[in-house]
Amino acid sequence: MTGARPVSEFAEVVRNRRMTRAFSSEPIEAAVLDGLVDLASRAPSAGKTQGWHLLVLEGDDAQRYWDITLPVEKRSTFRWKHLRDAPVIALPLADPSAYVQRYAEADKARSGLGEGTDAWPVPYWTIDTSMSVMTLLLAAEDAGLGALFFGVFQREVEVRAAFGVPDDLELIGALALGHPLADAEGSRDGSGRSARRQRRTPGEIIHRGRWRDGRR
Repeated sequence: MTGARPVSEFAEVVRNRRMTRAFSSEPIEAAVLDGLVDLASRAPSAGKTQGWHLLVLEGDDAQRYWDITLPVEKRSTFRWKHLRDAPVIALPLADPSAYVQRYAEADKARSGLGEGTDAWPVPYWTIDTSMSVMTLLLAAEDAGLGALFFGVFQREVEVRAAFGVPDDLELIGALALGHPLADAEGSRDGSGRSARRQRRTPGEIIHRGRWRDGRR
């Protein structure tokens, strides 16, 4: 393929990426974190709206996050003992109003999507923020850092209140970022409960020409 980069460079990053569940407490330099976010900002965005934000929690703020979401009394049974050592917890936030405003502009007004969030059959603010998060995960792998994306399934209200997150922003989840603790169980070996599941093959994913029966 003319002009293509060597497949191994990109493929190696993609194939090596794993969710990291054990971190050292070594901090991430601000310039390194800014570089990751710069790469994440290059992800596709509908109308180039770029309606996402990243709330970065470090030091006492990161520990405050854990105090809210993982109270002390539950920590003795928590499987990932070194997850709380991650120096950065980042909360990706999607801004639906940014998309409504963007699509009310002259070059997009004919779409009708500027009338409100209900006009959108698909919430592209969620899609765009998610693609940015995936790009950030790959950027972290390329930088030799570990990353874990996980849901904020409990105490979201308390998290929002503690860090002043506006009600109209959609919290996509949370990212733990830092230097992987390679010798710890569950750090880089993909030993989460889902790790034993096999990845689907291209033949199981692709439907050529029309839909065929059979799905996993």
